[in-house]
Amino acid sequence: MSRVYNFSAGPAVLPEEVLKEAAEDMMDYKGCGMSVMEMSHRSKMFDDIIKEAEADIRSLMNIPDNYKVLFLQGGASQQFAAVPMNLMKKKKAGYIITGQWAKKAAQEAKNYGEVVELASSADKTFSYIPDCSDLAITDDLDYVYICENNTIYGTHYHELPNTKGVDLVSDVSSCFLSEPIDVSKYAVVYGGVQKNVGPAGLVIAIIREDLITDEVLEGTPTMLKWKTQADNDSLYNTPNCWAIYICGLVFKWLLKNGGLEAMKKRNEEKAAILYDFLDQSKLFKGTVEPASRSLMNVPFVTGDADLDAKFIAEAKAAGFENLKGHRTVGGMRASIYNAMPKEGVEKLVAFMAEFEKKNS
Repeated sequence: MSRVYNFSAGPAVLPEEVLKEAAEDMMDYKGCGMSVMEMSHRSKMFDDIIKEAEADIRSLMNIPDNYKVLFLQGGASQQFAAVPMNLMKKKKAGYIITGQWAKKAAQEAKNYGEVVELASSADKTFSYIPDCSDLAITDDLDYVYICENNTIYGTHYHELPNTKGVDLVSDVSSCFLSEPIDVSKYAVVYGGVQKNVGPAGLVIAIIREDLITDEVLEGTPTMLKWKTQADNDSLYNTPNCWAIYICGLVFKWLLKNGGLEAMKKRNEEKAAILYDFLDQSKLFKGTVEPASRSLMNVPFVTGDADLDAKFIAEAKAAGFENLKGHRTVGGMRASIYNAMPKEGVEKLVAFMAEFEKKNS
């Protein structure tokens, strides 16, 4: 069976080259006679894997020396609690609500302190990023929190909020490594890797070192203290060895293919093919305000639920998988992460044009 074009929002498409290399290593990693899934996380061999992965992501993102890179478990959702537990010293934080995940993070933070909603795009079903150039930020806030790319709604911050000197925390799960970012502008950047970087079950957190202290909220579990993880180089307990290994292969694939500058260019080209089609289509319509569009997640609708369902079914039969929109919003969504080839987007657009012809 040939591979399908997988437009899933996550777990998502991975580079074929990486999958082939992992398949070759599966039974016998580098002549050690066992798989990465079987080896001790304390072994010299795994130590090399995790150290190399960290060195490569540091190189890819130009991570400054005063930031720690942590390989954590529990999904991005666990960081919704870890962030306030580790950072809420004054028990007050600002959240910008641009979708489901920012909303859930804010909800979680309310268990630990006061949450100030600095801005929101809920008034238009999260179809845009609010203006964050002059927010009502007070200096008693511990941090300002954003979800940088909204997987469900297909929006993306093209400019970071002006936090007026307050630390910025960003969940970058669905735009991780899709373009260069200036890490020094953030206090914390973290993301679940299952959308753009690797298999489900791993979160990578990049945290400024001065924020990693013993001063955490009372009752913070040992495992959720960033200091526990940092002091033990992400090996306090058995980490997700397999996911770290695959992410390491993806980092090498990215470096080999020109790094994040090249990825951004490639992602812009792919997204333009789909957005240009949506902008001229009489049947399909993008749901996001153009200035806030994501390069990674592209939601669209026909305006008729039955027609949407027909399109999803016919697309699946034609080898385009996982185009159904998130259960909370319906319609369609094409997630076109780094590993989605340009040809996949071109073929999808050709299929959409054909469908429009037949159903107009």
